[in-house]
Amino acid sequence: MGVIEVDRARARGPRLIASRPWVDAVLDDAVAALGRGYLEPAIPALVATRADPESRALRVEALARAAAGLTGGIEALIERDRVNPDLWLWLGRARIEEAWLIKPDVRARAVQADRMRVFQQAMESARAPLTAAARFLPADPVPWVCLLWLALALERPREEKDSLWAEAWRRHPGLYAAHVARLSTLSPGWGGTSQEMFDFARAAGAAAPPGDPLWALIPLAHFEHMSQERPGRSRAWISFDVQREISAASGRWLDGRGARPHPRVVEAHNAFGAAFYLADMRRPARGHLSRTGGRFSELPWSHLGDPAKEFHRACSRLNVITNG
Repeated sequence: MGVIEVDRARARGPRLIASRPWVDAVLDDAVAALGRGYLEPAIPALVATRADPESRALRVEALARAAAGLTGGIEALIERDRVNPDLWLWLGRARIEEAWLIKPDVRARAVQADRMRVFQQAMESARAPLTAAARFLPADPVPWVCLLWLALALERPREEKDSLWAEAWRRHPGLYAAHVARLSTLSPGWGGTSQEMFDFARAAGAAAPPGDPLWALIPLAHFEHMSQERPGRSRAWISFDVQREISAASGRWLDGRGARPHPRVVEAHNAFGAAFYLADMRRPARGHLSRTGGRFSELPWSHLGDPAKEFHRACSRLNVITNG
């Protein structure tokens, strides 16, 4: 799939591919099968990633979201193979995704106490499967990443979150999924501070080699900060210093374009493209969004509103049209 920029096609708009921010044909097929209620294609897709944490983290996230509502089927598969780490991991992450779907609005907590308890119980039910996955494949960092999201959702003490991050980092120090989870736990919206969040993002970028999408933590941190300080579509946070920092991070990432494509490359293009779009830096914004192939990610677009609508608006205004 290519991308073109032409005025005559503006009315048609970009061809969007929702909730699939990756370039992974195997994952596409497995997610499509889950949409039809077939679980089996997901199993080899996960088995194949046991030695590849980056792909494993991405695939289990995607397959878990696609399997929300189908966890009974995963439990049935586990009954036939109770020592399979892939199935336990998938079940645990899918239960997290199911729990998020029933989380009550923060503003309504006072009148939805019962629903909050149901949410917490549903989220807690993911702990045992994830612990089993970690036990059956001790070197795998991905169960620890999932447990970090669980700790964030349940607003667990900072010491617990720090410990889970340390377990994931020890197993794979550069894991993108672990860094995004850690960034969220450090954000002001989840009990951290903007200063420690930015310190973490900048240190991760400085330690990453050119071409590593960890540089995308820089724009993601700015979006997290903006969502707390200036909710909505405000461009006030895009100061010259912010523009310069995001431009530098983008340059360091794109220095590695000749390297093997990273599984998170589409997510990183979304992060940089959205930031440059808000800064009205049209050329770099087009450059990044044209490389998404119409595949948008929840982050950072959800900070601006409905991700599909915001991505579509940005591509239309920038004249970025996907071409199948």
